[in-house]
Amino acid sequence: MKIAATPADAPDGRIAADSVARMSVHLVRLPVTGRRDHGIGAVAGAVDNVVLRLDTSDGVVGWGEAAPWPAFSGTAEATAAALDRYLRPLVIGADPSRVAAIMADAGRLIAGHPEAKAALEAALLDIAGKRAGLAVAELIGGRCRDTIPLSFSIANPDFAADLDKVAELHEDGIRLYKLKTGFAGHRFDLDRLAALRERYDDIDLRVDYNQGLEPFDAVRSLRDIEAFRPSFIEQPVAAANRAAMAAITAALDTPILADESVFTPSDALAAVSDRIADGFSIKIMKSGGLRPAQTIAEIAAAAGLGAYGGDMFESGLGHLAGTHLVAATPAITLGCEFYQARYYLEADILTEPFPVENGAVMVPTAPGLGIAVDTAALDRFTVEARG
Repeated sequence: MKIAATPADAPDGRIAADSVARMSVHLVRLPVTGRRDHGIGAVAGAVDNVVLRLDTSDGVVGWGEAAPWPAFSGTAEATAAALDRYLRPLVIGADPSRVAAIMADAGRLIAGHPEAKAALEAALLDIAGKRAGLAVAELIGGRCRDTIPLSFSIANPDFAADLDKVAELHEDGIRLYKLKTGFAGHRFDLDRLAALRERYDDIDLRVDYNQGLEPFDAVRSLRDIEAFRPSFIEQPVAAANRAAMAAITAALDTPILADESVFTPSDALAAVSDRIADGFSIKIMKSGGLRPAQTIAEIAAAAGLGAYGGDMFESGLGHLAGTHLVAATPAITLGCEFYQARYYLEADILTEPFPVENGAVMVPTAPGLGIAVDTAALDRFTVEARG
């Protein structure tokens, strides 16, 4: 469905040279290959994301993606409205090279909506990189790595199907696996861990509860989990239970990662002060962009904590932004989970496959985000467009 842009792209009808001349907001529905359960909810059928396109007056196109999840942070409909109604007047006519200034204004203009801000920043950086002939990673500090170990999340309630998938991915060279726990009982979690350890002695196994444990009995359950030697346990209890997070971190030998507990740099400072975790899952969608995500990673590094490249349910477009973030951020050392485009979506919206080889994400070197959007695929999956 095509909806006329509101408000008008240029309030005074004038567009300066080399400025943003047009903004298009696409609400997309991307079919997925199966069900995935998490401690706070399930995903099945399709995911609803928002794709942003910025066109400059001199013909450069920048792309960004927002991937909210209602159980985690918000809805695609609210994200599309934030971009279309509130951020559009800020962007149209602006000099896209002034990324920091535009994002500072966006932060003052609307509270929350980190995914909308992440999409906007990615699109601006995409334009800046294309104009400069540089990859986005070079614009935000310069790459410190060319490949990133890829983690796959095991979350299908049909564990037999997941075992088949792990066998396929193991052949592809993937050695990092994160088991989603806390959605079907403690015994189910232990049985799956035992099966994975029995079949594979060369994998790095992680565990993620997505807030799925009650604090009352969490430590006893997690000591059972520790017997399977996970490299970390992510967000075992609800984000609001900071005292429980701190107690668990103090009680266990296995490192504890905070995800839902840390959205912003201020959250990261409080997490360090309260010692609620041994590391953070860094996501551009929850932090509001690559630059604030880098700040969170740097806070973690300064405190001696670890950092992991997390994500939501992005297409390859959102994965590209995350890839440039990890490539340019030395503190993010625990790999990434940018697997959806290749291993969960039925089809992606890029003109080339998201680059994964031998169990690792390959960092693009082409200008901007590095791979173009397939506009025909985007049109196919768009359920509403504005602009």
